[in-house]
Amino acid sequence: MSAEATNPATSGPVTPGAPRRRGRARIDLRRLGRAALLGSGTRDRLPDAIGHVAEAHRAHYPDADLEPLRRAYVLAESSHRGQMRKSGEPYITHPLAVTLILAQLGAEITTLTASLLHDTVEDTDVTLDQVRDEFGEDVCYLVDGVTKLEKVDYGAAAEPETFRKMLVATGNDVRVMSIKLADRLHNMRTLGVMRPEKQARIAKVTRDVLIPLAERLGVQALKTELEDLVFAILHPEECAEVKALIAANAAGEGDPLGDIAGEVRGVLRDAGITAEVLIRPRHFVSVHRVHRRRGELRASDYGRLLVLVNEDADCYGVLGELHTCFTPVVSEFKDFIAVPKFNLYQSLHTAVARSDGEVAEVLIRTHQMHRVAEAGVVSLRNPYAPSEEPSDGAEDERVDPTRPGWLSRLLDWQQAAPDPDTFWSTLREDLAQDREIAVFRPDGGTLGLPAGATCVDAAYAQYGEDAHACIGARVNGRLATLSTVLRDGDTVQLLMGQDAASGPSREWLEHARTPAARIAIRRWLTAHPVPAAPSPAPSGQRPPQQPPVAAPRPEASDSLRPAMANAVVDREGATVRLAGCCTPVPPDDVTAFAVRGGVVTVHRVGCPAVERMKEVGRAEIGVRWGDTAECRVTLIAESFGRAHLLADLTEAIALEGVAIISATVEPPTQQRVRHTYTLQLPDAAHLPGLMRAMRAVPGVYDVSRAQHSAAAAH
Repeated sequence: MSAEATNPATSGPVTPGAPRRRGRARIDLRRLGRAALLGSGTRDRLPDAIGHVAEAHRAHYPDADLEPLRRAYVLAESSHRGQMRKSGEPYITHPLAVTLILAQLGAEITTLTASLLHDTVEDTDVTLDQVRDEFGEDVCYLVDGVTKLEKVDYGAAAEPETFRKMLVATGNDVRVMSIKLADRLHNMRTLGVMRPEKQARIAKVTRDVLIPLAERLGVQALKTELEDLVFAILHPEECAEVKALIAANAAGEGDPLGDIAGEVRGVLRDAGITAEVLIRPRHFVSVHRVHRRRGELRASDYGRLLVLVNEDADCYGVLGELHTCFTPVVSEFKDFIAVPKFNLYQSLHTAVARSDGEVAEVLIRTHQMHRVAEAGVVSLRNPYAPSEEPSDGAEDERVDPTRPGWLSRLLDWQQAAPDPDTFWSTLREDLAQDREIAVFRPDGGTLGLPAGATCVDAAYAQYGEDAHACIGARVNGRLATLSTVLRDGDTVQLLMGQDAASGPSREWLEHARTPAARIAIRRWLTAHPVPAAPSPAPSGQRPPQQPPVAAPRPEASDSLRPAMANAVVDREGATVRLAGCCTPVPPDDVTAFAVRGGVVTVHRVGCPAVERMKEVGRAEIGVRWGDTAECRVTLIAESFGRAHLLADLTEAIALEGVAIISATVEPPTQQRVRHTYTLQLPDAAHLPGLMRAMRAVPGVYDVSRAQHSAAAAH
């Protein structure tokens, strides 16, 4: 970190942009470059100081050309010469340590070159133009990105806008953040030389911002070590307790996890599956979490088994053998190979128990999956290398096919954020989400969403601002409201309205969990304010006419009186009436009961009133339909709210030759509207066709016969 760079001549931090002390010679980068390339005795041999970096790099890239690395070291060492870290070490040890971390993770040569130079523009006389001339555009881009990250003051008033720019730079090239994370890891390792209050401040920023970013970029090796370092600073007592638990377990007798590992090796050997079985100790924070969740820990809780195989199919072969030879703990099984996590992670998770009750958690993955699981985007080599494929984009556009979905979404919604503060607050909320789910589209595509996301979030994730027209959804084939919370593995079909002018309601904000959804909804609501309620009319004046929410309806006595029915009952001289609670029509299965005044009411067999009448001892009367004739029925249409829906439904009913006796429209709830129609049909045979015509109206998702709760037996 540049704040730790000091120069004995100035006895203070080297501040970017500050006046330079007279007598400090400007570095001639070209001369240094020529010396590095042509100097005798050094051209063919790497400096001893970067030998360990070269060895780590060649473990991943055996045929790598290390010449750029050598030249970058020569420049970095010359530029930082005389600067010291607060620990008293020469400053060059810092970029060397950062570069070694990245080399061990498998970063490619461009990233390592930029890592060696990442503080030169910030803390020395080296300029970006000089870096570009000597090392090319890619290295210059990365050094510039990291330099901007170094300028972020997480406690300053300008933090939101600076951090926003930082993440935009990160999104355009994930290698920028890779260098930043390695830089923070080395600084956290050496944080002990600082005052306790500064340690705590840096640890909190690391916890709140950088660790979640490491998680989202899939760099688990950095994330877990950062977690442990932060844990030791912010929770020293709990950290000491965890260390004592681990030490006590290591000193105990027996090694059940080692025994189970041996048994697993034997099972896989007998099955003919080539596999490497390792024991992975849990890091401090992981032990702490398990201890809090389970209470007293078993010896096998201090680590997990890792099984590495060569092919994807072997992962499932291992799983089958383990579940056959041990007792599987079904609730612990997760398949992140078929459905990778949002940060590129792939693995099978399971847990198995021996006959003695010892349980071991097992991770199963290929060697390539393991590299990605540990190093995330760092392991993906250079995603910006020239491609053989023709490009249809702008020449200077940086397209990252390996960029995790979360980072792509971040770049989308940061552009829509109305101001830096909104961006910052929504980012912090998003980083606080520690788990993502994958939901499927009907076309087989997937959407990555935070746990707790709803259909509103899915709509904006899939359609962007076009989701304003969304009127509902089907989740796993069933109709669902937009407020429905989605679960991992759900299939979501979003239903879009036909009215382009429609938009979200303020209620949608209550159901939106993702920044993209919340920002888009707020922008629409701001651009389409709800008109203020009209003021009361002055005395003696009529208020302005308001649009009706329901079709005109006759007097209640007319609308509730059932039509005379062509139903024949087994009681001579009785007055027959169709029950208003279920409005039966031919060819419904019906039954009848005698009520007051010598009237017999006819009900559909499934009507709730039938059960109540039987319970109070009413005797059923035989009934049958006579010749089909005019009849009255009540239908309920369920729909998603949109403009002109009432008019379209009324037109569809009229085209079927059906008279509307009454119609009511209930106030919309969660964008859903219920219409209730009492209709006079010329013939009961018209009913199925009428219901089909009503369902065909856009926005209508169900039409059903009414089942009123009012009893008809009085």
